[in-house]
Amino acid sequence: MNNKKFTAQEEIRLDMFLAQKLNETRNQIDQLISKGFVSVENKKKAKSGLKLKVGQNILVTLPEVIKEKPLEVDFDIEIIYEDKDFMVINKPSGVVVHGAPSVKVATLVDWLKKKNISLSTVSGEERHGIVHRIDKGTSGLLCIAKTNEAHVALSKQLENKTMGRFYLAMIDLPLKEDITIDAAISRNPSNRLKMGLLSSGKRAKTSFVKLSLSTNEKYELIAAKLFTGRTHQIRLHLESLHRHILGDSLYGFKGNVDKIKRVYLHAYSLYLQHPITNEKMNFTASLPEDMENFYKSNFNEEDYNEKINTEYIISRFNSTN
Repeated sequence: MNNKKFTAQEEIRLDMFLAQKLNETRNQIDQLISKGFVSVENKKKAKSGLKLKVGQNILVTLPEVIKEKPLEVDFDIEIIYEDKDFMVINKPSGVVVHGAPSVKVATLVDWLKKKNISLSTVSGEERHGIVHRIDKGTSGLLCIAKTNEAHVALSKQLENKTMGRFYLAMIDLPLKEDITIDAAISRNPSNRLKMGLLSSGKRAKTSFVKLSLSTNEKYELIAAKLFTGRTHQIRLHLESLHRHILGDSLYGFKGNVDKIKRVYLHAYSLYLQHPITNEKMNFTASLPEDMENFYKSNFNEEDYNEKINTEYIISRFNSTN
C-alpha cells in the first residue's frame, strides 16, 4: 500500500481536492472514497461531497496495482481508412470492443495498442480511442479517434446525428412493411444479459427497410438505421416485431444455430464529417464471408450487388420519409 498525506489549505469538496492532488478523474476519486481508501482526520467514512475545512488532514491509501499479464492478441483487423486524426476499421464478429471486469480475452483496444497506434484518452484506460461500439457478435465499421481533439469532435457528431451507420441484418421472418420503432430501452429485470422495452428506460428509435426476400420467402435481408445508440437496440426492436436476426438466440432465434455460428448483423455503411477538416466522408465494409455465402445460397444471387449497395439502401430509407 502507498500512503499519501495532504492538508487542506482552503474550503473545498473532498473529491475536487483529491482530483487536483492526485491528478485523477472525479470518477476514479469517487471509487477510492467509496471503497474506504480515504480518511479525513482519521475518520474512514468520508464522502465525496464532504466540505473540507482549512487545516484538516487527509490520508489516502492507494491500493497496489496488480500488473496482469498482457492478453495475447491472436486476431487481425482490416483498416478501412486511417490518417493522423482518426481511423475506420472493420471489426470481425467475435471481437469485444473494449475491456470490462467480465472480459477475459483480448479486445479491439488491445489490438490497437499492440499495433502502437496513437489513441485518444478521453474515454479512460480501457476505452482508449473508442468513440462508439458494437456488440461482440456484430461485425462491421467502427470509428477510432487517435487524438483527444478528434474524439471530442466525433462524439459531438454522434450527438447531432452528422455521424451515423446503416446496418444489414438477415431475419427469420420477412417484415410486413418498412417500419420505424420508437420505444424506450432499459436492462431487462428478469435477464441481465438482455435489454427490455421499458417506459422508464432511455428513448430508442430504429428504422427498418426491406431489401431482399429469400427464394423460399422464409428469410429477408433488411437494413436498419439508428437514431439513438442503445445497447442491443436493433435486436430488441426486431424482437418486439416477433422477428429475429439469424443466429440471435438471446433474442428469440429458434433456427439451426449449428449452421449459423453468430448473429447475422453487420455495420455496413458509415458516414461522418472529418473531425478536423469537416469534409464529408463515407465508408463501407463488404458483408463478411459467412453472411455473403448465406445470401448467395438462399437469395437471388443476381441481386447481390444491386441490393447490397449504399446508394440503394439510402434510396430505400428516403422513400419511407
